[in-house]
Amino acid sequence: MKHYLGVDIGTFETKGVIVDQGGRIVATAARPHQMLVPQPGWAEHRPEEDWWGDFVFVTRKMLADSRIAPSTIAAVGASAIGPCMLPVDADGAPLMNGVLYGIDTRAAEEIETLTQRIGVDRLIETCGNALTSQSVGPKILWLKNKRPDLFAKTHKILTSTTYLVHRLTDRFVIDHYSAGSTSPLYLPDRLAYSDELASDIVALDKLPEPAWTTDIAGTVTQRAADETGLAAGTPVIVGTIDAAAEALSVGVLKPGDMMLMYGSTIFIIEITPQRVADSRLWYAPWLFPGQHASMSGLATSGTLTHWFRQQFARELDPDTAIITLTQEAEKSPPGSKGLVVLPYFSGERTPIHDPQAKGMIFGLNLTHERGDLFRALLEGIACGTNHIFETYADVGQEPAKIFAVGGGTKNRVWAQATSDISGRAQIVREKTIGASYGDAFLAAMAVGDAKAADIEQWNPVATTFAPDPALHDHYAKLYRIFRDLYPATRGGMAALDSI
Repeated sequence: MKHYLGVDIGTFETKGVIVDQGGRIVATAARPHQMLVPQPGWAEHRPEEDWWGDFVFVTRKMLADSRIAPSTIAAVGASAIGPCMLPVDADGAPLMNGVLYGIDTRAAEEIETLTQRIGVDRLIETCGNALTSQSVGPKILWLKNKRPDLFAKTHKILTSTTYLVHRLTDRFVIDHYSAGSTSPLYLPDRLAYSDELASDIVALDKLPEPAWTTDIAGTVTQRAADETGLAAGTPVIVGTIDAAAEALSVGVLKPGDMMLMYGSTIFIIEITPQRVADSRLWYAPWLFPGQHASMSGLATSGTLTHWFRQQFARELDPDTAIITLTQEAEKSPPGSKGLVVLPYFSGERTPIHDPQAKGMIFGLNLTHERGDLFRALLEGIACGTNHIFETYADVGQEPAKIFAVGGGTKNRVWAQATSDISGRAQIVREKTIGASYGDAFLAAMAVGDAKAADIEQWNPVATTFAPDPALHDHYAKLYRIFRDLYPATRGGMAALDSI
């Protein structure tokens, strides 16, 4: 019997899975870690501890728990939060903490400088993306401008997945989907790096080599085998960003298929028939040649529920606090007794792309209780998600099917509010373990033991969240207020940063 191992590094937790040839789960393991916020607008991980240390821990635990022989693992797949920015020296050792994806807004000045110099229209035409906090190019320029001592020592600029694959194989590689986020240094039409838009950011040979997700990056080295317990010589795929692996894990296969990932942030991927050029959305080549992906995401979602629990439910058992808060939220009526929340607690990504946006709880009165507040947070995230759905409709890419995945699918208040507010159904697969399951499936594909369509058998449909038409009409009035609040307060939000 062959097995396939997948490990995913998330914002707050690493998850691993070992599956057999039929997609059945043989072992799982998880390990929490922290997102570091050294100052407002920054978000970091410790690569050695949070990325590689977690990979080693969950891999060893799964091998021990399952008691399978490491030699039966036919291939290894890894994914991680992204796009990230990590400078390493010639030995591959990190020179600083990893700078996280769009929730880290430290490069706002560099984004503005590059955008003014290049122009939004040219960026979208050439790279497929406007520059936002999701773009890696400005973060590299931030490193050059603000940390010149570290930049001078930099041998390569890695993503989180690239770092894991390097630790396993000694190779520096990146998949084309992840490389698409290195704007303005990657041209999707050529599937190659270019410095023609910005020659002053970094030498292109300091970037990892692009390849396709299911290409074999290399094999597990003896050193990595000694650390992880894997067999030396085991094939390791190039891998990808966590959201892409998660999308494949729930059957996002063809144009019109959309993944809605309920995680630390909301992240959305839709496969499109051609490249979508719109400054509100992100574009990248998909995981396989000839396919396209249009992405979007909120800056806070699960992160916001973590914040609420830590600040307003400290007396609750941390292991069951979210369950208790959700039970309290269920007692609050839809609309949370007239509360509207802007979930912009870390600025906002799609579609407003405003790092100065601020969170807001609007409509408070003395009758509101904790359950009303928690429900309002979930409904505010759902409103932000619907704003993204409307953006896809605006560019002619209304999704044909929405596949939901992640921890939020287990929170009926949150998931049902998303369907009721948007008027759109969400399909949930049987296995919602997420990106690590997609990593294992990609590993099986890489060695010829599975085809993309086999995910239908590996992970069948379990349930659907269908919208309630009556509640949709009720929520429409609150959603209108939600949409009006940001433009009405945007000036004040920006002014707060100067106080």
